[in-house]
Amino acid sequence: EMTRMAKIARPDTCVITNIGTCHLENLGDRDGVLKAKTEIFKYLKPEGHIVLNGDDDKLSTVTEYEGIRSVFFGMRGNCQVYGDEIVSRGLKGMTCTIHLGETAFSVDIPMPGRHMVYNALAAAAIGNIYGLTTEQIKAGIEPISGRFRMIETEKFLIVDDCYNANPMSMKASLDVLKDGAGRRVAVLGDMGELGTNEVQLHEEVGEHAGKCGIDVLIC
Repeated sequence: EMTRMAKIARPDTCVITNIGTCHLENLGDRDGVLKAKTEIFKYLKPEGHIVLNGDDDKLSTVTEYEGIRSVFFGMRGNCQVYGDEIVSRGLKGMTCTIHLGETAFSVDIPMPGRHMVYNALAAAAIGNIYGLTTEQIKAGIEPISGRFRMIETEKFLIVDDCYNANPMSMKASLDVLKDGAGRRVAVLGDMGELGTNEVQLHEEVGEHAGKCGIDVLIC
C-alpha cells in the first residue's frame, strides 16, 4: 500500500518515526515493517528529503537512498537534530532543549511521554528543512485529536489517545498514565493486524498494565 500511496502523492519529504510492531499480520516482523515503510522513498522527488529516527535500530541503518542523505533526529548528540535536558511535567507534558546544528532552544511539549519528544524532534527537523524560525517551530508543537489530547471536565481529566494502537504505543500510553495524579482508569480497546503472535502481544500489554499500578483496567 505504501508504494501505491507514494506514487499518488509523489512526496517532497518522507518522515518515519519508528519501526514498531504494527501490521505484523501482513508484514511478519520488524524487518518486514522496515521494508514496507521505506517503500515510500520509491516516488520521493529527486530533490526531496528523508527524515528518520536515529535512535531506532532499524531506521539508523538507512543512511541514504539514491543519493538523498537521511536527516536523523533523536536523543543522542550524533543526530543532526537532537533533544536533551528532558523533563516530565506529568500529564501536563514535557520540556526539552532541541538542538538544530549550532542552534539550541527550549520547548514545551503539551503532551506527556518521551515518545512525544521524538515527535517534536521530527517536527523540528522538518521545520528546519523548510526554513521555519525557532519561534515558528515552538508554536507548531501542539496535540492533535486522538493523540493524547487532554479533555478536562468538572470531575475528570480524560486522555483521548484512541487513534489506532500497537503494543509499543499502548505501553507508552500506560507509562504516562501511571504518573498521573488521583485515581487512574485505563480503557483499552484491542490491537488489530498483529498476526500469529497477537495473543502473546496482548498478554504482554496486559502484564505491562499490571505493573503500572493503575486503579482500574477496562478492556
